[in-house]
Amino acid sequence: MTTAPALDTASTAPAEQFPVALVPRINIGIFCDNPQSAQVMQAASADRRMAKAHVNVQMGGIPGATQYYGQEPTPHVVVVESHGDRAKVMAELGQFAEVCGPNTKVIVVGHVNDILLYRELMKNHVSDYIVAPFTSMQIIESVASIYNDPKAAPLGRVMAFVGAKGGVGSSTIAHNVAFATSQKLDVETILTDLDLSFGTAALNFNQDGGGTFYEALMAPDRVDATLLDRLMSKLGNKLSLLNGPGSVDREMNIEAHSVETVLNVVRQAAPMIIVDVPNMWAPWVKYTLMNADEIVITATPELPSLRNAKNLIDLLKVGRPNDRQPRLVLNQVGVPKRPEIPPADFAKALGLEPSAIIPHDPQSFGLAQGNGQMIFEVAPKSKAAELLLGLSEQLVGVVKHAPKAQKFDLAGIMQKLPLLKKKEG
Repeated sequence: MTTAPALDTASTAPAEQFPVALVPRINIGIFCDNPQSAQVMQAASADRRMAKAHVNVQMGGIPGATQYYGQEPTPHVVVVESHGDRAKVMAELGQFAEVCGPNTKVIVVGHVNDILLYRELMKNHVSDYIVAPFTSMQIIESVASIYNDPKAAPLGRVMAFVGAKGGVGSSTIAHNVAFATSQKLDVETILTDLDLSFGTAALNFNQDGGGTFYEALMAPDRVDATLLDRLMSKLGNKLSLLNGPGSVDREMNIEAHSVETVLNVVRQAAPMIIVDVPNMWAPWVKYTLMNADEIVITATPELPSLRNAKNLIDLLKVGRPNDRQPRLVLNQVGVPKRPEIPPADFAKALGLEPSAIIPHDPQSFGLAQGNGQMIFEVAPKSKAAELLLGLSEQLVGVVKHAPKAQKFDLAGIMQKLPLLKKKEG
């Protein structure tokens, strides 16, 4: 039984530890019994995870579904709502069962938190029972869970890093975060360089050769775990690289569905997928950003960065209403003699507090780049390293617990009492 999420003040863990899978290309019929529920259902149908599904939202509840499907074949999934008690819900579902096809999955939204009703629904092969009030994400997750193997490993989370403009250091941030999540936080990570012509991931990790992401994009239907393993380069115990070819000797026409297919395979191979997105605009770039689990926008404190970041954030807010806002990283802050927008003003203009404000440190970053190393290797005690580790912890969802309170030691106090009495005497 799915209930509305409760506010948990005792934990600072992220709300979404694992991403909700995409809903496949199916037909879904939804029958609500009040306008508020219909609004939530409409919001769910517009979510990016439901982009492939065809959703029809109507009023009428369970009786409405019974009447409608008396003349029409039932779709893959039917979601019905009822305000009734256990007896009424079961009676209405009994009538609906007479018109429901044998392969249709049924999800019931109810307004009574009744474990006996839940058990009876499960016994009658209802796929899920959701207790109102509910959210769009609960509906999406309920539908997606029907078509996903519960024994399969959780999908990896795709973290897309993009620069507000060229030269802001988005790739450097992405590469260092990939290093930190794998080497510092011990999370299996795959770094994917989508800058197919000018990508720097291999250079920054002092790698040469190996397979490329472009090879996978050219034959997306052939990509599986075996081919993926052949294309990736190992950068460490828990870090792998799916590199861009870094070549300009051919035109690369990329289709959004190819990126989708390959990333769906990649996210099955590791819990953390860092995607280095190039500073360009194309349908496949937009698709990657719209469908990432989290987005990190890197900007420098200048007017062009502010304008571009605002445009990007506004677009993502509209296209991803059920996802968290992008994270903002202000990079190269404090360049001598350069007029800069103060970080507080930059954040206010965007309505978004920076997740990290990284100071200008050309010596450390220049040395790291020249050596093919990360900032953690050449300047582990620098402010930049500290901030990048903090950003990595935010993305992974590291929970920092408060120090434990000291136990009340009655025996120790009793032992000290004679000494206290002697001092008083």
